[in-house]
Amino acid sequence: MTFTEKAWPIFEKAIRDYHVTDDVDTPIHNPYSDGTIEHDLYLKNWIDTVQWHLEDIIRDPEINPVDALALKRRIDRSNQDRTDLVETIDSYFYTLYHSVEPQFQATINTESPAWAIDRLSILALKIYHMTEQARRSDASDEHRAACQKKLDVLLEQQQDLSTAIDQLLEDIRTGRKWMKVYKQMKMYNDPATNPVLYGKK
Repeated sequence: MTFTEKAWPIFEKAIRDYHVTDDVDTPIHNPYSDGTIEHDLYLKNWIDTVQWHLEDIIRDPEINPVDALALKRRIDRSNQDRTDLVETIDSYFYTLYHSVEPQFQATINTESPAWAIDRLSILALKIYHMTEQARRSDASDEHRAACQKKLDVLLEQQQDLSTAIDQLLEDIRTGRKWMKVYKQMKMYNDPATNPVLYGKK
């Protein structure tokens, strides 16, 4: 079983579990043991799923501005949690492959494995919600047909992205790719580097 063959059903389960209540305040009940990659993958997608719906809510044209600001702050925190978790997943791969000796002509990929997996998690959400739209009984035939075309593209993208991720991991495992991870350098969340924060009196 490839890594993405393991990850995809976990993403789908997190999405299904969330939609039992379809409520952004639903507590997470991660079914996987803490400290496992399965646990982190489920948590990753749960964060993405909640944020997906927060992004829907904040786009309500009639939202109260005070509520919108609170949601924006919550989305900011969610983005930080997401980024932190990507680094945790990359640490898993770094530990897994730390003993691999890179080949003489090994190259570095444009993104780390976990950032590619981040995109796969978001893609699982796109497929879930586009499937909903393609099957909407209250929508027009034209709407459903247009959404089905988009869904077909997303499903193709799933196959391509999964293949690319698994190939990247295989290249790292065999030394053809050199895994190098740069920690996040976000400045706007850091009171020492955001002038609005460190300039406050």
